[in-house]
Amino acid sequence: MGKLFGKIALKSMIKSEKPFDKNIPTSERFKVKVSEGDLESEKNKWIGLIRNYEHYDNPKFVHDFFGKMSNEQIGILVYKHTDHHLRQFGL
Repeated sequence: MGKLFGKIALKSMIKSEKPFDKNIPTSERFKVKVSEGDLESEKNKWIGLIRNYEHYDNPKFVHDFFGKMSNEQIGILVYKHTDHHLRQFGL
């Protein structure tokens, strides 16, 4: 049932250029816990991950809520997710 709703939610989230809403739930496997004072290190890791994303290719990727996703869907979701967090920090 979640995968069916997930597909509907995914289409709704990526169909427009509207930014993500605040407080959207995050899967536990994607949550990162940052200790105080380690923000710069985490920022540099994030920049590296974004740079490496240019070469991302995982045709077997299955999101735990959205299910199987195309590379285009993943790209849009990554862009919007990145934008969401940058907006949190006023960037």
